[in-house]
Amino acid sequence: QVTVVESGGDLVQAGGSLRLSCTASGLTFADYVMGWFRQAPGKEREGVACISWKWNGGTTYYADSVKGRFTISRDNHKNMLYLQMNSLNAEDTAMYYCAASSKWELPNPVNEYHYNYWGRGTQVTVSS
Repeated sequence: QVTVVESGGDLVQAGGSLRLSCTASGLTFADYVMGWFRQAPGKEREGVACISWKWNGGTTYYADSVKGRFTISRDNHKNMLYLQMNSLNAEDTAMYYCAASSKWELPNPVNEYHYNYWGRGTQVTVSS
């Protein structure tokens, strides 16, 4: 059974930083593309960032809205995924989800339909 669990969500002031963590078990972690998604109230879920390993090393992909502010990374030895978020603003307020995909699909590898396993989310709230 695959289990994905996020942590690290919190209330933070605009301009601040936060690091999210995700652990996945029940799968061969290094074989999976790992991604972060978010969903704000009243909005559709959107892909934030993802990172590969098996096919093309630690290749990363970011949504335009977070480029230059967020950094995704992974530790395959610990089955951990991270999202370092800097320069946070109110538009970053959302439930953040971690997910695993068995494929690196172009042109958009952070398309939610490619992801097989999902966590329950961790809440990030940015106060302005």
